[in-house]
Amino acid sequence: MLTPESTSVPDPDRALSDDPDSTSTEGPSLVAASQRFLRAVRAPDDRGHVLDAARERLADASPDELDALGPDERLAFWLNVYNAATGGALLAEPERFEDRRQFFGEPIVSVAGTDLSLDQIEHGILRGSQWKYGLGYVPNPFASAFVRRHRVADTDPRIHFALNCGAASCPAVAAYDADDVDEQLDVAAGSYLRSETVVEDGTARVPRHLLWYRGDFGGRSGIRALLREYDAIDPDSISRIRYHEYDWSLALDAFRTEEESR
Repeated sequence: MLTPESTSVPDPDRALSDDPDSTSTEGPSLVAASQRFLRAVRAPDDRGHVLDAARERLADASPDELDALGPDERLAFWLNVYNAATGGALLAEPERFEDRRQFFGEPIVSVAGTDLSLDQIEHGILRGSQWKYGLGYVPNPFASAFVRRHRVADTDPRIHFALNCGAASCPAVAAYDADDVDEQLDVAAGSYLRSETVVEDGTARVPRHLLWYRGDFGGRSGIRALLREYDAIDPDSISRIRYHEYDWSLALDAFRTEEESR
């Protein structure tokens, strides 16, 4: 999915060499490694060694190192890992998207010696162990020990505007940084909601994420408040909320930056 021209988003190709943690004796920090993983996925032919090194860094991390991540570091890290793992898999083998249930449910990336699926990262770690089909109201009591140990403490519904599963209706990909993740998520949320919301005759047709995860957003009132917050609707002119159908067409151009998409 291409980024709207009127809104800038964080560039996954942003230089990371100035990161003070990137040259530590143990290698790059986990957040920096996740950014490098995402950056290398976009050009595997030119950066094969960087991609391999980033994957190895994540796989060899210790659980204690993951424990030491602060809240913003943890959030940025797992957003980058999800997007990089998804993009890497689909760019290498696009046919995997034909069976999405299997694709999302099978192990796809190794972190701290544990093989993880996209569902475990999204619904377990980033959504605080929510059942995938529970509309944001039903917790998953069967989360793995790894997920329970490393999931984010306070879930942020804006992740739904940052995660890209490879479909045409997905939000654009960006590299998230611990220092700016709150601002970056605001940019991602505003950009996606404004570009995907269509208002006509008092009805706002909004992204289907808001239906699938309505509990994450605080139900109907929370959804309306969110749309108002990001100027996606005029509250005085909207009487009904409806949801777009989701376009599951494979979109391998989701890694283009705004500059490249023009």
